[in-house]
Amino acid sequence: MRTRPLKVALLGCGVVGSEVARIMTTHADDLAARIGAPVELAGVAVRRPSKVREGIDPELITTDATALVKRGDIDVIVEVIGGIEPARTLITTAFEHGASVVSANKALLAQDGAGLHAVAEEHGRDLYYEAAVAGAIPLIRPLRESLAGDKVNRILGIVNGTTNFILDKMDSTGAGYQEALDEATALGYAEADPTADVEGFDAAAKAAILAGIGFHTRVRLDDVYREGMSEVTAADFASAREMGCTIKLLAICERAADGGSVTARVHPAMIPLSHPLASVREAYNAVFVESEAAGQLMFYGPGAGGSPTASAVLGDLVAVCRNKLAGATGPGESAYTRLPVSPMGEVVTRYHISLDVADKPGVLAQVATVFAEHGVSIDTVRQQGKDGEASLVVVTHRASDASLNGTVEALRKLDTVRGVASIMRVEGE
Repeated sequence: MRTRPLKVALLGCGVVGSEVARIMTTHADDLAARIGAPVELAGVAVRRPSKVREGIDPELITTDATALVKRGDIDVIVEVIGGIEPARTLITTAFEHGASVVSANKALLAQDGAGLHAVAEEHGRDLYYEAAVAGAIPLIRPLRESLAGDKVNRILGIVNGTTNFILDKMDSTGAGYQEALDEATALGYAEADPTADVEGFDAAAKAAILAGIGFHTRVRLDDVYREGMSEVTAADFASAREMGCTIKLLAICERAADGGSVTARVHPAMIPLSHPLASVREAYNAVFVESEAAGQLMFYGPGAGGSPTASAVLGDLVAVCRNKLAGATGPGESAYTRLPVSPMGEVVTRYHISLDVADKPGVLAQVATVFAEHGVSIDTVRQQGKDGEASLVVVTHRASDASLNGTVEALRKLDTVRGVASIMRVEGE
């Protein structure tokens, strides 16, 4: 074993960073044995240096992150500050001054992963980011390495623990959206401002990363269709149960049947109770991968939190340190397919549409005619009504998003249609 330690610097020392530092200290001997050399925490960049950080030598604390990454003697930078800037500049500066990087920054990787990979390759450095998607669940490395010889066709997953907790509570207890959100906030699952989670921004960033790796093409955050879950109601769950389904906020990345394009989207969807993702409870994450040779694979586990995320960070740290000792680098960006990302209007799926209609003869025929005129085939129809008002629930066969939108606009123009109560996609067949 080499006796000279590999030097590691932390950018950020919050929930995840402090846990990384703790494990590096308490498991130092094991990490050294696995890597082939000891690792030394050589610096920690923070915004509030006066805060007490148990187990970390105060002399390692600095507010000058730029000076830390420019030191030249740092082997690996661990970036857990998040956001776009200054993280992007700090990471590229680290590459330029001899360090490889382990990051948990999903937002930056979804927006400019290609640029970061280019700088890493230019300087012969590693960029690893297992912790950016699904916390402790090994997912990035299986896609980049274990399935490198296979062809991935679809990635379907629950990649945000906050939203899964909220939807699970709505389903299991009958709680309304706000009530479930309040519970998630009280338990620490939801931030004071939950927008990034409940409106799908967090999941969309992860979908961009997964699609890019899975399909060997560049997918940016702007390419991902995003729809939040704040409008999901108890009535939607009642409808889902009648179909033998539940509702999840899903990240869905698919290769087109002809192989000529890909899609990436995040939105709430009904999913059959028989599908493995339907049983994912509380704040857990799970990702379902479908490939040609391996078939169907499912990755499941805690998707957030200090210890789970630190586990993923340290797994990357061990890999990068091993590469350093071997004088090699791991896999970089693979975007050789250069597949275009199709717009949401071209996505084909099933739909569940609930209409408020007049309770009189001929309404069903009018509605069915509109669906037929727009090329949308109906699978099932259920109608209930009294006192001149009725509810009409239509489940379609597979149809494009554009054709469904045209159908709904035409339905709104019918005198017998009082309103569209809800529209939800049905996935996971």
